[in-house]
Amino acid sequence: MSHVLAAVAWPYANGPRHIGHVSGFGVPSDVFSRYMRMAGHDVLMVSGTDEHGTPIQVQADREGVSPRELADRYNRVIVEDLHGLGLSYDLFTRTTTPNHHAVVQELFETLHRNGYIVPKVTMGAISPSTGRTLPDRYIEGTCPICGYPHARGDQCDNCGNQLDPVDLVNPRSKINGETPRFVETEHFFLDLPAFARALTTWLDSREGWRPNVLRFSRNLLDDLQPRAISRDLEWGVPIPLEGWRDRSDKRIYVWFDAVIGYLSASIEWARRSGDPQAWRRWWAADAQRGGGVDGDARGYYFMGKDNIVFHSVIWPALLLGYDGEGDRGGEPGDLGRLQLPTEVVSSEFLTMEGRKFSSSRQVVIYVRDFLARYDADALRYFIAVAGPESQDTDFTWAEFLRRNNDELVAGWGNLVNRSISMAAKNFGAIPPVDPAGLTEADQALLGTARAGFGTVGGLISRHRQKQAIGEAMRVVAEANRYLSEQAPWKLRSEADKPRMGTVLHVALQAVSDANTLLTPFLPYSAQRVHELLGGTGVHAPMPSIVEVDDLDGGPSYPVLTGDYTVGARWESVPVEAGRPLAAPKPVFRKLDPSIVDEELARLGD
Repeated sequence: MSHVLAAVAWPYANGPRHIGHVSGFGVPSDVFSRYMRMAGHDVLMVSGTDEHGTPIQVQADREGVSPRELADRYNRVIVEDLHGLGLSYDLFTRTTTPNHHAVVQELFETLHRNGYIVPKVTMGAISPSTGRTLPDRYIEGTCPICGYPHARGDQCDNCGNQLDPVDLVNPRSKINGETPRFVETEHFFLDLPAFARALTTWLDSREGWRPNVLRFSRNLLDDLQPRAISRDLEWGVPIPLEGWRDRSDKRIYVWFDAVIGYLSASIEWARRSGDPQAWRRWWAADAQRGGGVDGDARGYYFMGKDNIVFHSVIWPALLLGYDGEGDRGGEPGDLGRLQLPTEVVSSEFLTMEGRKFSSSRQVVIYVRDFLARYDADALRYFIAVAGPESQDTDFTWAEFLRRNNDELVAGWGNLVNRSISMAAKNFGAIPPVDPAGLTEADQALLGTARAGFGTVGGLISRHRQKQAIGEAMRVVAEANRYLSEQAPWKLRSEADKPRMGTVLHVALQAVSDANTLLTPFLPYSAQRVHELLGGTGVHAPMPSIVEVDDLDGGPSYPVLTGDYTVGARWESVPVEAGRPLAAPKPVFRKLDPSIVDEELARLGD
């Protein structure tokens, strides 16, 4: 058994999540976590809402509320969204807790003491009309390196290089289009060049990463520059240094505090578990730096490709600096030496009907709106089988309809329905196997189903979820073909009844195995199929929304959490002859083709 950390990207608390968001960080991390638990590993899946930074302040001003009120509102909305999808977080929390602030400040102080955070006078962007600092991501202009006309002030999405707003050609505010004014201001910078050697050694040791992630990450090391980690703003984590701690105009930059959330959430989970040191089982570094590859603890980080730099370069640099392993040396802080990521699992982008998601243009469907009209497993299936795992993918309503009706309903749902229906009608229970034994066809199907556990599990563990669900659905297809060829409905005579029972027993065993193989992908329907097969208890555990008191006296807030020690194991369990069966209800809903036109009509021009 290994301790497996599933570190899931933190959604920004400025609005509800749309299906493009959850296709990158949400569903893939949950599929992986559910499988790893079923396979016997001790999983800790953590995240929360990212609630600091100028964008929150700007939006709060627009809406006439405080930043905290805005964060509170969308924290609750996002918790409900992720709960509706069945994402099995051990703890989904938030960054505005005193616990998170304390962990962020601990890393800041240790990095500063080790010499990796240095002050520097720089040019900051100011809005001429409001006098307020403009965050780097709210400044757009032409990249001075590649000429891309829509580069952000912190990074060019075209060439991947880090940027400074003052270097952009023709910079403009994304808030109101005005040209920003640049003034001198003092800030703290992370000395990224001091980690170039250690980061190169670490990245060179990574195996099995998606090639695009590793290639992109290595390219970033060619031109590392010091990166600002403080900002002129009022909403964020205070800078924990003498002369700065009580200043209301300087805060730690939101990107710095957000990545530390993986650690602070783990610590919060441990404190709530009754064992405040339990987090160390997933975070304490091995004697040899290996990111957990050769040790008991492994950490997998899930996000969209726009966040690769923060997880494959910046977060590892923070951990190296905290451990005293950059060029300047140093000593670990009070938390001890911490693990680096085992793997950064980045997905590409999901578009919608050929266009980028855009809330302002109404080219979007929010998770809550989707779940109000369709089943969660239908969306989870689409993301798993056709999502942006290794390349940008387009969501279309026509393809969603086809996948739901032709594959979920006519494929998997039909297999479940007809096999259980025939067994219930003719035997009232799972029938026994004919003492005459199994035929070659029977044994072939059972062998295919059993082999799926190694194949599908291996693919999920290597983050090849498209292939994995394809293999699971291949078992479904083989079972459907077996039923059609064996035609148990024709075995009506008394003499044929034992053979009918054997065929249906074999089919139900394949249904049971296929259901286990599909459980990480389709947990809601997996529970229903388990019960249709006469099973009792929890097969696919689900998260709960729990209102908790803050551990350090702050306001209460909702979290996602759950008991995932129960449920199915990753193995073939023999179906029990004689277990009563009732006529099944449909597992999936067949959708009317009219939904395509209805949904397209909802999209903006």
